[in-house]
Amino acid sequence: MKKGSLLPDELIINKIVLLRDQKVLVDRDLAELYGVDTRTLNQAVKRNLKRFPEDFMFQMTKEEFEIWRSQTVISNIDKMGLRRPPYVFTEQGVAMLSSVLNSDRAILVNIQIMRVFTKMRALLESHKEILRKLESIEKKDIEQDEKILLIFEYLKHLEQAKQEETLFRERKRIGYKP
Repeated sequence: MKKGSLLPDELIINKIVLLRDQKVLVDRDLAELYGVDTRTLNQAVKRNLKRFPEDFMFQMTKEEFEIWRSQTVISNIDKMGLRRPPYVFTEQGVAMLSSVLNSDRAILVNIQIMRVFTKMRALLESHKEILRKLESIEKKDIEQDEKILLIFEYLKHLEQAKQEETLFRERKRIGYKP
């Protein structure tokens, strides 16, 4: 845990879920991080719905909810007793929560979450660069493999030509023999 941060980064990272090709945090997990009830968090959001468009916050579909619930390894009564799918917040939605929740803890946790998202983005960029380099190496390998196959093909043709020439010399000659 860094100096000045309330929570270890790993705790926040472990709560980030990939949903609809976006990294999101579930309302329950955010409420836990902020130290408030989920109901309190959702009420604050509902009082300020104009601040949370669909790309900032959305509710899980029933299918997504079932998948999320089945991925929870430990049977958590709180998560298993939900009657409706939870709300999830994208990075922009989490940033907007800072304008809705004004406690000191919420502000500090929000700053830390934003830093974690930034670190994850930077890490992803470095992984993309590594992947690009690997693809380049793989492409070179494929080109070399094609060249090696071509060399073997030429050698095969050369060997066939040699065998045909040998057969031609060793064949039984007919006709006038001096």
